[in-house]
Amino acid sequence: MLRFAVVGIDHGHTFDHVKGLLAAGAEFVGYCPQTSVPALLENFKKTYPDTPQIDRDRIFADPSIDVICIAAIPRDRAGLAVRAMKAGKDVMTDKPGVTTFAQLEEVKRTVADTGRIFSICFSERHCVRSAVKAGKLVKEGAIGTVIQTLGMGPHRLQLPTRPAWFFDPEQFGGIIVDIASHQVDQFLFYTGSTSAEVVASTVGNFGMSDKPAFQDFGEVLLRSEKASGYVRVDWFTPEALPTWGDGRLTILGTEGYIELRKYIDIAGRPGKDHLFLVNGTEMTHIDCSGEKLDYFDAFSADVRDRTETAMSQAHVYEVCRLSLEAQSRAARLGHR
Repeated sequence: MLRFAVVGIDHGHTFDHVKGLLAAGAEFVGYCPQTSVPALLENFKKTYPDTPQIDRDRIFADPSIDVICIAAIPRDRAGLAVRAMKAGKDVMTDKPGVTTFAQLEEVKRTVADTGRIFSICFSERHCVRSAVKAGKLVKEGAIGTVIQTLGMGPHRLQLPTRPAWFFDPEQFGGIIVDIASHQVDQFLFYTGSTSAEVVASTVGNFGMSDKPAFQDFGEVLLRSEKASGYVRVDWFTPEALPTWGDGRLTILGTEGYIELRKYIDIAGRPGKDHLFLVNGTEMTHIDCSGEKLDYFDAFSADVRDRTETAMSQAHVYEVCRLSLEAQSRAARLGHR
């Protein structure tokens, strides 16, 4: 049985990692209680009251632990991942897995030297049932050849809950590196592209003049040999929306299109994970709430078999590279 521990409880995505691996049959052996968000740690303790708290050094030194899950402050994730891999452990980290080009190169060297797995859990695909269903439909040819993706990732700011690092690009990497990496991942995955280029990118601060370094808007235009993609992310989800963000994805093919309304169908059907399919023979809504999430099972199998079925290492690197490049090249709008 795969045994895993958690190091870095600074983002709520840590719950996705633990829940997913437990559902895949893994054993949760412990976690380091260091955090920058005390309320998050308290919730974690209440959710897993029987799981022991373990000193970070002991976790890395324990040869019986196979996987380290990381949802630390973004700038710290790569360093923790490198330490874990050098200790003989595979890694599942929250996005962004890296916040600088130097970190990306260090991760790549460590993977090459150790043979360990460095996997990023892109929760907007790996933990969204409608996104899993969309992947199956694309693979089946339901919309022909994919030629474009339009990904939108709006988020609610929830200002009182945010730690200081949240507003510092040096610590979170910038809005494109942080949250647009989800949409970069989706572009490569659904178009079947192994590489791409950044055509244009923009970041902006339109709503927080008192925090001029913060970025509450970002957009990216991507292009590969197969397709193009547009990404928009922001921190402007209005209070009336009953969820944290109206995440959407439209996948355009030569014979139809798919639209995902991941978390809400505004003024429409209740619940989440709505998929709309339109092609030459049907126009239909698919409730994907029963779709199985396969990333965690595949990751567990990869740890056991030393394979790359959940996601190739090259894919992880390319998502990181494109996100970093788009962030570094971005034009700046709004408050400066």
